[in-house]
Amino acid sequence: MKKIIIASKNPVKIQAVKNGVEKMFPNQEFEFIGVSVPSNVADQPLSNSETFLGAKNRADNASKEIKDAHFYVGIEGGIEQMDNEMEAFAWIVVKSASKFGKSKTATFFLPKEVVSLIKEGKELGEADDIVFNRKNSKQEDGAVGILTGNIIDRTKYYTEAVILALIPFKNNDLY
Repeated sequence: MKKIIIASKNPVKIQAVKNGVEKMFPNQEFEFIGVSVPSNVADQPLSNSETFLGAKNRADNASKEIKDAHFYVGIEGGIEQMDNEMEAFAWIVVKSASKFGKSKTATFFLPKEVVSLIKEGKELGEADDIVFNRKNSKQEDGAVGILTGNIIDRTKYYTEAVILALIPFKNNDLY
């Protein structure tokens, strides 16, 4: 059984990795373990590059914490100002002893009221909780789930990007 370390204890991220890995490698057995490790970036990354670095750092830090895993997966959600709007997205980084895969989720734009709270220094999840009168939404459906009426929940949103980050591992001869 291959061990997969997810650099988070967030149940949404753990489930997304589980879904993605099992879809890409349906004939293999895996053990999934969530560990809490730092991203070494701001709690709310404010750019594409900072968000990517956070996901990479999480995967790297998880690999230092537990040595014998098949894959280490870092997921980092971020936001970036684009003209007068703010887009939300996440980066997924998967690493093994010899390879590195990465993917970015689709992006979507945040409502003005949420953006105002972020500009005041709140994290996206905290801003969502305030605007939508929720509690701990980042552990559940997140902004994407709230704004789409759960047509796309946070788990589905991350799962597709996890699958894309696993492409180099599914196609060893090409990468």
